[in-house]
Amino acid sequence: MRTPENQTAAETYQMRANDIARLIDVLQMELERQAKAANEKPKDWGYAGSLGKVRSDLLETLSFISGFTREDIENEFLNQ
Repeated sequence: MRTPENQTAAETYQMRANDIARLIDVLQMELERQAKAANEKPKDWGYAGSLGKVRSDLLETLSFISGFTREDIENEFLNQ
């Protein structure tokens, strides 16, 4: 991880926020790539299983950063 000792907390925060934005972009590209592969093999449950793990990890991450429970996040944003 890039964190020069002379960086301020605000600079490190911004650097990490930028990294997260890039990772979200890469995640979107991977979702698109996986969608194509899943469409080519509609009976292969591996793709759905992989996305189940990603979904679970994202819920954990969002719960961590927001302070909301997984259930609150699912009810507010996913079960509409």
